[in-house]
Amino acid sequence: MKFRFSILLLAFTAIISVKAQLPNIVLGRPTDTSITASVLFDKSTEWYVEYGSSPGVYGSTSKTVKAESGIPFELDITGLQPNSRYYYRIQYNTGNAGYSQTPEYTFHTQRVKGSTFKFTIEADEHLYDKKGVRSLYQICLANQAAEKPDFMLSLGDTFGDDHNPFDITSKELQDLHLDYRPFLGSITHSIPFYFCLGNHEGEMDYYLLKNPGANLAVWGTLWRKFYYPNPYPNSFYSGNTNEEAYGIGTPENYYSWTWGDALFVVLDVYRDQCDTSAKPQNWNWTLGYPQYSWLKKTLEESTSKYKFVFAHHVRGQGRGAITNAKYFEWGGMDSKGGNQFDKYRPNWGKPIHQLFVDNGVNIFFQGHDHLFAHEVLDGVTYQECPMPSDSTYEIGKLANADAYTSDTLAGSGHLTVTVSPQGVKVDYVTAYLPADTAIAGPHN
Repeated sequence: MKFRFSILLLAFTAIISVKAQLPNIVLGRPTDTSITASVLFDKSTEWYVEYGSSPGVYGSTSKTVKAESGIPFELDITGLQPNSRYYYRIQYNTGNAGYSQTPEYTFHTQRVKGSTFKFTIEADEHLYDKKGVRSLYQICLANQAAEKPDFMLSLGDTFGDDHNPFDITSKELQDLHLDYRPFLGSITHSIPFYFCLGNHEGEMDYYLLKNPGANLAVWGTLWRKFYYPNPYPNSFYSGNTNEEAYGIGTPENYYSWTWGDALFVVLDVYRDQCDTSAKPQNWNWTLGYPQYSWLKKTLEESTSKYKFVFAHHVRGQGRGAITNAKYFEWGGMDSKGGNQFDKYRPNWGKPIHQLFVDNGVNIFFQGHDHLFAHEVLDGVTYQECPMPSDSTYEIGKLANADAYTSDTLAGSGHLTVTVSPQGVKVDYVTAYLPADTAIAGPHN
């Protein structure tokens, strides 16, 4: 692997407006022949999409649909060509002065093997509390847009649902999920979005079992699915096929797909973690056998040249990466150093880290610790992602760097990953508020 650290600075003019716009678009679920557009208007609106494979030339048109005020409409655009860039705009009519047009946006369908492409990763936006500074997050988003990636991933702690877990209402959860859309939608009209659950999303079995049907985990799942289109199992995506009650259906919480030469695997380390505690420890933490067996099958059957796995954090809680990766379900050892995997996970086969080693996982990406850190264990890179909105630039470095063994960096920003036939390159792109640009300098 090749790693390069770089900085991209943007001035005041790069800060994105998050005022209500018509429309707010979150692209998701891109495949070889389709994409889903979640389109949100603040007025009842009639609209359609026109699109084509050349800028300004729209040879195809979607059906005309009606969106109700404040309710996102998911439109599937199908029949696309693989390995192709598309250009589109939305024609919309609010009933006042005929149809208006959005600017031209773009997206790319699944890349073929041998292609070169980019994707971006962010984690721990924390816009719901004092850790996340919205103006800095806007700069980070603008930096990602400038990279023109094929898609972006967030590794969670985005909605902040679990800070008042037993008293929170469905309406409060709706507001938390809706609050993020204007920020995200400022770039996801042209960059499809994938979401990985964090601990603060509150979608874990401990809460699912409390007051069944009317709790943090159920409401959080429903509002997440309402506003953000994540993959579900079909002919393109593999994932969780379990149908949950209370209107949830498939929870869209873990999934995999291939793009170019790479396999992408997104894990949920919370939903089945342990039903007796919100913070299970040691062997009490688990992915759950259904997700573990799916992960094992996905890795073993993949023929991709590169393999990337994403989760909010190793084993869900705690701090650090390879200091956790050797132990319990992830690594097989107990706290005294003895291998106890077969005792505590009979008939599973091998720990998660060993699955990574045996099946050629190149990088495991995680968040949770709010800093940049790069470690390697048995040939597997464990890559911690920085926080995109920390205006102190050192929350994670001060609090969590001691949990890592090497290559920790402070700052705020995102990761850009370039995948090519020659290799994989990870850039740390640092964001600064304009007033702080004097302190900026290359991270080497």
